[in-house]
Amino acid sequence: MTDISITIDTPSGTPLVIGTGQPLLLIGGPCALESEELARTVASAMQEICDRLGIYYVFKASFDKANRTSLDSYRGPGLEEGLATLAKIRKEIGVPVISDIHDITQVDAAAEVLDILQIPAFLCRQTDLLTAAARTGKTVNVKKGQFVSPWDMENAVNKMRGVGGKSIMLVERGASFGYNNLVVDMRSLPVMRSFGCPVIFDATHSVQLPGGSGGSSSGQREFIPTLSKAAVAAGIDGLFMEIHPDPDKALCDGPNSIRLDNVEELLVQLIRVRNAVT
Repeated sequence: MTDISITIDTPSGTPLVIGTGQPLLLIGGPCALESEELARTVASAMQEICDRLGIYYVFKASFDKANRTSLDSYRGPGLEEGLATLAKIRKEIGVPVISDIHDITQVDAAAEVLDILQIPAFLCRQTDLLTAAARTGKTVNVKKGQFVSPWDMENAVNKMRGVGGKSIMLVERGASFGYNNLVVDMRSLPVMRSFGCPVIFDATHSVQLPGGSGGSSSGQREFIPTLSKAAVAAGIDGLFMEIHPDPDKALCDGPNSIRLDNVEELLVQLIRVRNAVT
């Protein structure tokens, strides 16, 4: 296995070192910011759980989901309000924060607040967005598009490195398999890791059924544990999970989100798998 290490800044000033021989990283939270109260509930609970289990935690929620299936779908509070909420979560709870950026006009404002800038899967080939994110000096987390092969992600990495980007993570979130379905090819995990980047497995979007409900996506959350265990056994550096106290009432991606009450039990199992293979 390739030895890899990157450093992520944190609110505490003590950076997270992600990679070979380091604790597992969990990026998790509601798909989109719904309210400050919900964000605080999830971030506080997950920080406590991850501290107890000895793994790293980064709070995730999108200030805007610009790629929803329907015009009527909830997108989030928007750039200004969303970043203000994320800044509060970062300061008051002391957790690093990550959110999606969709356009180069969002990059500078997002970089002022976020510890990690996330490039959505549909935008993983957008050169201007990738390079603008890399130039901020922030860690950039790039989701592999459902339409992109794992080896093609080396081009995205090279675009960012070409403008000085050093702290880059890549995310597997499934590949299109016919219509309204995704499949995970576990070979993509070591392939992308061979580019010298930590690899994160998106355990919840990988069970999504894109557009599966007509005007919105559906999902099969019952398969989150199975795929997560397989990915951890394959040697990933971290996990991405959409976490909600009541997924059936979530305003975005509820069908493929994991219930907050179920996360700790799954993480305990995943740590046992990781310990067994390492």
